[in-house]
Amino acid sequence: MREMAQHRSGSVPGILTFIAADTANFILFFGYFMVERMAQPALFARSAAMLDIRLGLLNTVILITSGWLVALSVEAARAGEMDKVRRRLRLAIGVGLCFGVVKTIEYADKMAHGLTPQTDAFFTFYYVFTGIHLLHYGIGIALLAATLVRARRIEAGFAGWIESCALFWHMVDLLWVFLFAMLYLQGAL
Repeated sequence: MREMAQHRSGSVPGILTFIAADTANFILFFGYFMVERMAQPALFARSAAMLDIRLGLLNTVILITSGWLVALSVEAARAGEMDKVRRRLRLAIGVGLCFGVVKTIEYADKMAHGLTPQTDAFFTFYYVFTGIHLLHYGIGIALLAATLVRARRIEAGFAGWIESCALFWHMVDLLWVFLFAMLYLQGAL
């Protein structure tokens, strides 16, 4: 429906500004991590090897799949197919919620084995980075749920809203891909 495309709001440029600022912060954090990693390579390699790469990979697949479903929701919204938008968003949220379940299992396992933020520098970074990511993830799930509620009817500004929420969710995906590589894969190498 042409109406959907014509009723875009100014929300997309706003979310892009937020994503750029948030990404700049993460780049600084990642840079600090790399400096510490270079200063303590044996400790970081030994600690990273204690992460379960299978759980990290599972969470990567979960977020990428959820992101794909969100992208399909945006495509359906652009076509004015609100039934498809709602179905795809429900699936995206359902798949996305699995990330939180897997991360909770992983945190519980780490803590049961005495691996806490105080264990060493690597695990401090691990918990801080994944915790900040988990906060972004929670906000993203809430935004997707709000989008699902708004998708019950066609309204002005919905196209801009769903695109903005999708961009935020894709930032969550992308951040996880970097975290997976930095934290989990270094233990596998």
